[in-house]
Amino acid sequence: MSNAITHILNNDCPHCFQGKVFNEKNIFLKFGFPKMNSHCSHCNYKFEKEPGYFFGAMYVSYGLTVAEAIATYVIGQFFFDKAFDLRIIPIIGVVIIVMASLNIRLSRLLWIYMFKNYSM
Repeated sequence: MSNAITHILNNDCPHCFQGKVFNEKNIFLKFGFPKMNSHCSHCNYKFEKEPGYFFGAMYVSYGLTVAEAIATYVIGQFFFDKAFDLRIIPIIGVVIIVMASLNIRLSRLLWIYMFKNYSM
């Protein structure tokens, strides 16, 4: 399990762990829509199995966004006096916007790793 997490965070191919899924080496600090490779440069593994394959990754991205919003709310509660202070809403919005690019990349990587063929 920890090996898979390491490969996901390193942007490695789920089949050979040598090639990269995205063109960028660092998936964490890039802004803008990601540019995916269609195939692995090392083993020629096809990342997008069919048209619309990554629609399910939107649900993974939504889950990541909700988890980040809840974590921001919980951490932000230590800095405000009231139980629910409206000033935390823009803070949560900024965190969601800043993390959106990472969420797209991470959700696609998670989706590829969830549905890779483990029998090979």
